[in-house]
Amino acid sequence: MRKLARLLRRHRRAVGAAVVIAAIVGFVYFVVPELSGLSGTLRRLRHADLWWIALGFVVEAISLAGYGLLFRTVFSCHGVHIGWRESYQITLAGTVASKLLSTAGAGGVALTVWALRASGLQPRVIARRMVTFELLLYSVFAGALLIFGAGLRIGVLPGQAPWTLTVVPAVIAAAAITLTVALAVLPLGLERRITAGMRSSRRLLRMLSRVATAPQTLRESTRIAFAAVRGWELGVLGAPAYWGFDIAALWAALHAFGSPPPVPAIVMAYFIGQLANVLPIPGGVGGVEGGTIGALLAFGAQGSVALLGVLAYRLISFWLPTIPGALAYFRLRRTVGGWRSADAARQTPG
Repeated sequence: MRKLARLLRRHRRAVGAAVVIAAIVGFVYFVVPELSGLSGTLRRLRHADLWWIALGFVVEAISLAGYGLLFRTVFSCHGVHIGWRESYQITLAGTVASKLLSTAGAGGVALTVWALRASGLQPRVIARRMVTFELLLYSVFAGALLIFGAGLRIGVLPGQAPWTLTVVPAVIAAAAITLTVALAVLPLGLERRITAGMRSSRRLLRMLSRVATAPQTLRESTRIAFAAVRGWELGVLGAPAYWGFDIAALWAALHAFGSPPPVPAIVMAYFIGQLANVLPIPGGVGGVEGGTIGALLAFGAQGSVALLGVLAYRLISFWLPTIPGALAYFRLRRTVGGWRSADAARQTPG
């Protein structure tokens, strides 16, 4: 009992988060169906086509594997080898942390940095490689918004094309891509030029110097990303696999309750819903669901199919990595302990 008490004290935050998640799921499953106006629709959750739900779990697992593949490819560098086991532990534990502590995945970033620092990578290398990872991952995100948004609006792709959900996201994606490329090609030595020209204002100098160092990191990270793509590294395919199979899980969940809209519309609705991840909602509960459901309705989906499909998809995408991710976190602590012990042994003289 004492060991159990000590374990609970050490991991009280994780235990508390698990209790909160269980309470939320219990509320959604048992209480919400009794609310007037929704009871008939939400009770259909219990009559979903289980074959489609099972397919959703399978493709979601492939999506997580793609994420781990990309992670392993990017962070195995500078003499540090991140194997499949370590990649599995860090990515799954980080995914759970991102879901529990939203705000654009800040929880997962903190856990990932902690683990990579223990692996032996230096802070500057970690920062550069994390930017590389995000560039590879979110270039697919921005590219999909641009291609599918423009394709739907022009009529090349099938599906309804509301202006605000096709043109606006496509323009934002194009602007983000342009800004990233512009920062990456800013001239070298920009920080030195700012330092020479702003000696009179120390506060402004510090602020502008920090801004000036960002293009250098971005340039270095972009070069690493391009080298990986040009070198046909297999792990780069982890980025489209992560997004593509996650969208396939949503597609399967929608099929479990009826006929969904065309695939291009589902892709746009998915990415528009994912933008709600920037909201500081624990687990992203409510924001992503509402955004995705609203977008699906705008693209012509039936109300009940959109509501039930998104709820089923979110249960799949949330719970599939949660239990393995919690176990991965405890295993990761042991892995980090091993890394630190090995590092201490190397630094001990004799």
